Amino acid sequence: MNRFLTILFLIFPVFIFAQLKSPAEFLGYEIGTQFSRHAEVVAYFEHVAENSALVQYSDYGITNERRRLTYAIISSEENLKNIEKIRTDNLKNAGIISGKANPEKAIVWLSYNVHGNEASSSEAAMNTIYKLLTEHQDYLQNTVIIMDPGVNPDGRDRYVNWYNQVQAKPYNTSQDATEHKEPWPSGRPNHYLFDLNRDWMWASQVETQQRLKIYNQWMPHIHVDFHEQFINNPYYFAPGAEPYHEIITPWQRDFQHQIGKNNAKYFDENGWLYFTRESFDLLYPSYGDTYPMYMGAIGMTYEQAGHGMAGLGIMNDEDIELTLVDRVAHHTTTGLSTIEVASKQAKTLNSEFRTFFQNENLKFKSFVLKGNADKIKSLTEMLDRHDIKYGFADGGKAKGFRYSTSKNATIDAKDALVVSTNQPKGKMVQVLFEPTTALSTPITYDITAWSLPYAFGLDGVASNSLVTANSTAKKSSVSNIASPNAAGYIAKWNSLQDASFLAELLKNNIKVRFSEKELRFNGKSFGRGSLIITRSDNKTNSDFDTKLIEIANKMERELYASPTSYADELTDFGSQYVNLIKNKKVAILQGAGTSSLNYGALWHFFETQLKYPITSINTKSVGKVKWSEYDVLILPEGNYNSIFNDDNFKILEDWVNQGGNLIAIGNAVAVFEGKKGFDLTKNASENDEEKEDEVSDKNLIPYAEREMESTKDMITGSIFKVKLDNTHPLAFGYDDTYYSMKLGNKSYKFLEDGYNVGYIEGDAESVSGFTGERAKASLKNSIVFAQAKKGSGSVVYMVDDVSFRSFWQNGKLFLANAVFFVK
Repeated sequence: MNRFLTILFLIFPVFIFAQLKSPAEFLGYEIGTQFSRHAEVVAYFEHVAENSALVQYSDYGITNERRRLTYAIISSEENLKNIEKIRTDNLKNAGIISGKANPEKAIVWLSYNVHGNEASSSEAAMNTIYKLLTEHQDYLQNTVIIMDPGVNPDGRDRYVNWYNQVQAKPYNTSQDATEHKEPWPSGRPNHYLFDLNRDWMWASQVETQQRLKIYNQWMPHIHVDFHEQFINNPYYFAPGAEPYHEIITPWQRDFQHQIGKNNAKYFDENGWLYFTRESFDLLYPSYGDTYPMYMGAIGMTYEQAGHGMAGLGIMNDEDIELTLVDRVAHHTTTGLSTIEVASKQAKTLNSEFRTFFQNENLKFKSFVLKGNADKIKSLTEMLDRHDIKYGFADGGKAKGFRYSTSKNATIDAKDALVVSTNQPKGKMVQVLFEPTTALSTPITYDITAWSLPYAFGLDGVASNSLVTANSTAKKSSVSNIASPNAAGYIAKWNSLQDASFLAELLKNNIKVRFSEKELRFNGKSFGRGSLIITRSDNKTNSDFDTKLIEIANKMERELYASPTSYADELTDFGSQYVNLIKNKKVAILQGAGTSSLNYGALWHFFETQLKYPITSINTKSVGKVKWSEYDVLILPEGNYNSIFNDDNFKILEDWVNQGGNLIAIGNAVAVFEGKKGFDLTKNASENDEEKEDEVSDKNLIPYAEREMESTKDMITGSIFKVKLDNTHPLAFGYDDTYYSMKLGNKSYKFLEDGYNVGYIEGDAESVSGFTGERAKASLKNSIVFAQAKKGSGSVVYMVDDVSFRSFWQNGKLFLANAVFFVK
């Protein structure tokens, strides 16, 4: 009887799922003929879960715009009854939790729509789950599938709502049509305009943070990230392109080929074009394919032609009509094909997964880091999001490659943060902390350096020996006590947390000063930039002490209460070098011409980290704003030539001359190059005659070698050593050396009349990442950070992006300095 029911179930699933509707039946239109809003996608998955015993559907979070983040678990009824055991057995298999297990169930995680305007994938998610339940239940006997139908709901709805508003009926396939011209900032990023596909490791965004909690509870064997590329490319699937990170195992490489060949079989049967092993490499650790790879899975990106340009249908450059119906069919096919291979290879996936987490032969055993306590805390908070273990050394010495000198050295390890590779996630630790990454080719899709000690502004060593550490740090509690007789309070200035403290004081109408000189009171020394909160400045504030102490204790900022304004040496509270900090009104440009990603990172920084108000102004309004109402204007990365025509540039220049503080970041700096009254000139490492000879030689390079030759002019996200004048307010809180993430070869000469605050003197020194020889030469004697006074105002040039993807933590204090201290 049981056997008969099983056969009936497999042959006639439609009777078993009599209440289960297809996406078309549920939505009222065929999949691919309309774009579904996120709420409609969620509603369909809820319907499936309500009408199938093979699906569990849950929320894992909520977006900034209050849209639900959800995931479905799909497997056989028996597997779902034992789902918690399957999950924990998998973690035991990897050694992440204690206990022994020999699981044979494959776990596949499918992520859809991480880029909101690559919108075919959420449509495919609905199609895939329906086909999986009605046509492929045999896969579910030994496989657990986790589906996230919408990783980026805010971005998806931004795109879908726009498209539904502007599309022609029937849709227009001409590339010139409005429906194929998505406006700034596009639906690609999330609410804060972050690229969530580059946030897996850094986890700066709420979507990522909430998703990782579930991902790391499951640790799947396979993860697929469904994307779209531009309309003239057909379809991309694994295997990935070189460079592969050397940590990736031979098994992971081989399985990519197995998946690719199975996908190819179905595409060949349907006559669909595809490509493999090109463009999409496996190096940068914060993608939806690489992050899972470094966590033991087979991580893959599937890229369908389309993107935000394609709409419901478009004619590409080969006069082939690309429709949403086709795009959905392709993504559905690769999703089901991947599950099929996983089901067939379930036992091997589990055994190789276990092997991956055996980390005896890794090059480095421990990374021992020292530095500012706030920066250490920021790093450990990031590690906590990934359940990566760490500890703190009680004492002793640690020997290894020292980050600050790029040489072997021995350091005192007492109280140092120790992150060991002797843990299940040791391979990820190696990837994140290794000083340099080996490259099989310099042609990469993204940055080639990210070593966390440089990103967080820490020093230490990468050691070949295992350094003993305790699991917890020594807790240092901050418990300031009000001193009603104190002349004032002093607080240090050397971290973003200090800047956030300042912002909170200003928002609470507590007046604050900062010192341009080093201070010494009662034998205690305080560095430049230290905050001074005097009683005389706040005498009209009746609860001054109470409010100040409350804020300081909440934010764990230690205050020194000085009984006198009279310093041990030189600089008293009333010195001309102790300046009152105005409650600055800050504007930032956004809109067409600006980089949505850099604007988003700055918006996110001010709103969620510094927590200081800004006014975002669209570039179309530059000529209409009453700029005299603003103290600071920030220009994010972008191309400003069309924005600042002669009239608008004159408005900007007049505002600076009258006292405005302008901060230009990245490519925004270029708009001032060569302009009269702005001390900024492009750098050149060679004379014109030598350059002409070089161009002539390049023209003789064979066609097939041109791409590799072009890498000589490239800097693909490399880390450079920068000298700092930390006596200048822009560099307060820093040492005399800074490690900067360079994303290109833009180079400017030292300012003649201004202040060269951060610069490369002589030959450029790259400590990590790829830099082409001509690009490196062009950086000789160039500025990275500089300030030029102009009239009563000031211009700050930040050639490098100090808030890159929000993970370059050590650069963020420059932003606070530029806003509050520089004038």
